[in-house]
Amino acid sequence: MSTFFIAGTDTGVGKTHATCTLLHALRARGLHAAGMKPVASGCVETADGLRNDDALALQAASSAPMPYEWVNPVALREPLSPHLAAAHEGVEIGLAPLLEAFHHLRDMHDAVLVEGVGGWLVPLSRGLLASDIARQWQLPVILVVGMRLGCLSHALLTARAIATDGCRLIGWIGNCIDPHMDALDENLATLRQLLPAPCLGVIPHGAAPSMAATGLDVATLLE
Repeated sequence: MSTFFIAGTDTGVGKTHATCTLLHALRARGLHAAGMKPVASGCVETADGLRNDDALALQAASSAPMPYEWVNPVALREPLSPHLAAAHEGVEIGLAPLLEAFHHLRDMHDAVLVEGVGGWLVPLSRGLLASDIARQWQLPVILVVGMRLGCLSHALLTARAIATDGCRLIGWIGNCIDPHMDALDENLATLRQLLPAPCLGVIPHGAAPSMAATGLDVATLLE
């Protein structure tokens, strides 16, 4: 059983895109894999209830359809930091319902990818941060680095915070979100030199997860 926490250097760096790509890579190796977005803000009302685009993408990229409530147990309407969106709805986010959904997915799959929300230290509620999911569930961390100006500091600060929290960074993925980024290769080389974990691959700008999956090295995750 392989379980991982997918963290991002910031919001908007393509965590979901990278997670979907990882799911395709794991499935290509014959694993029954599922994605999970425990907390999602910015959900829309549908006939089936609140739905989030990122969670739906993870659901679609997984090996088999799973109940939406397992993929995204806490769905919030406003596109705000989760602790604010939850407060506006009179909701208090706790780990118990998230862990229950995680156990459902874990019991039915060879691999589960748990995608965080925003950056490493985004608040979920009073005294609870997004990082607490990885820390309390003891999940190894894969860091998604959005390749754009400023990514070096963001990546190194996040890696330091992961280590400070007692979590294990086992790899990182470069996601090319800025198609016009200057010195892309040099920035990637710097990250390979300075980050304390191997690069699992680089996702080209605009590449579909099913196509980009061939460029990811997931062998080290399964050892």
